[in-house]
Amino acid sequence: MMRVKKRSASLSLSQQAYDLIRTGILKGQFPMGASLSRRQLARELGTSFLPVSEALQRLESEGMVESRPRVGTRVRVPTSQDIRGHYVIREALESQSARLFAEKASSQEREELRRMAERLDQIYANPAGDLFEAFSSHERFHRRIAECTGCPALCEAIEKNHILIFNWLYISASHFSELPSRWHQSLIEVLSKGDPGKADQKMREHVTYGMEEVLRRLEPVLGWNGSRILGFTKPRLRK
Repeated sequence: MMRVKKRSASLSLSQQAYDLIRTGILKGQFPMGASLSRRQLARELGTSFLPVSEALQRLESEGMVESRPRVGTRVRVPTSQDIRGHYVIREALESQSARLFAEKASSQEREELRRMAERLDQIYANPAGDLFEAFSSHERFHRRIAECTGCPALCEAIEKNHILIFNWLYISASHFSELPSRWHQSLIEVLSKGDPGKADQKMREHVTYGMEEVLRRLEPVLGWNGSRILGFTKPRLRK
């Protein structure tokens, strides 16, 4: 793992720690359920205890890590309901993004997304490719679709809900990478035709693809199994 640059002029120490720990989670260096020791992370990053604590608090507020008394902080293990919920939110936000893109994107923006889609499909088609590069390109691709809608509030909602981040975490943890040929190019082809209804339908098919397979593969570590693995206790239901 990289070390925090203590004399960075542009980023605070806690922001640098956040970026490095978050990247470690996204790259699978800290898988679901992995313990995150503040002191150990501080030593590895070459910084003090406080920036790491602030970074972990931020990651916990975003739902990527979780803390429990006498257990500590770990990369969060979602339930199947959590995963379905994130898919639902992503479907709602990105289907609206697709509708607005179909209505408002310029010819230059459509061509830009076509090139991005072609590059992204090439990355996914390479079995020896860098998976984190695939994630980064995928995130830029979908974020750019939203930016081309001309609706800052929609872009903010997509960013705030971390829908692309969680999508990547679930897919990478389940090792699900089987995508149809020209998967992203076919999406942009439909979005670029200017029909909001068809764009909406295509995006819904796109974002929900593979959900059941991801859930099936993650089943051993989800739900109460995940809670027991982490040493957490099952909460009592209120009557």
